[in-house]
Amino acid sequence: MKILVVEDEKELLKSIHDSLIQEQFLIETAENYHSASEKIALYTYDCILLDIMLPGGNGLQLLQQLKDMGKSENVIIISAKDSLDDKLTGLELGADDYLTKPFHNAELNARIKAVLRRKNQEGKNSIEITNIELDLTERTFTVDGENITLNRKEFDILHFFLLNKRRLVTKTALAEHVWGDHIDQADNFDFIYYQIKNLRKKLQQSNAEIEIEAVYGIGYKLIEK
Repeated sequence: MKILVVEDEKELLKSIHDSLIQEQFLIETAENYHSASEKIALYTYDCILLDIMLPGGNGLQLLQQLKDMGKSENVIIISAKDSLDDKLTGLELGADDYLTKPFHNAELNARIKAVLRRKNQEGKNSIEITNIELDLTERTFTVDGENITLNRKEFDILHFFLLNKRRLVTKTALAEHVWGDHIDQADNFDFIYYQIKNLRKKLQQSNAEIEIEAVYGIGYKLIEK
């Protein structure tokens, strides 16, 4: 899961970043309004952690930007301001939750997972289709009840495809989702081909009733057999 943390307090930002990395999320950060606005315009995130008071602007303006762009990212406001008006305004603009500073990282992690479950997995901790199951809590993948070992990137790629089954997933969208900002350092998409090649092989060898179909020159699509 790809998360953008918008926070100008450096120590808190580092604490949140390190905590979420341990949860195996892909993390990007922005320390001011303009940086956050640029990233929101360019990329898509599974969840945005959004401070209200930011250098150069206001987090509520970023929520309005998301709304104006028709984006549906999950947003959790994290702010020192425990103002009912700000909370209501944020929720009206599309925020999914509101957490007042100071807070424990464990509580933040729980809020993030709850929001993601509600929107992406209809409240479930796993995705089940045909004869496969992807457990998001344990990060395990089973076919007909038998565990199939996936590396971290293979798991994240399969999760992204399952959330977008039967939809065309471009190579760029996949790279940005799974690799985040680091995609800008890549010269080509060979690393994606390698991971998907291995994942497709594991799906075939395990007799999974899903497959990742290549769409020549564009990307891929996950389909049920």
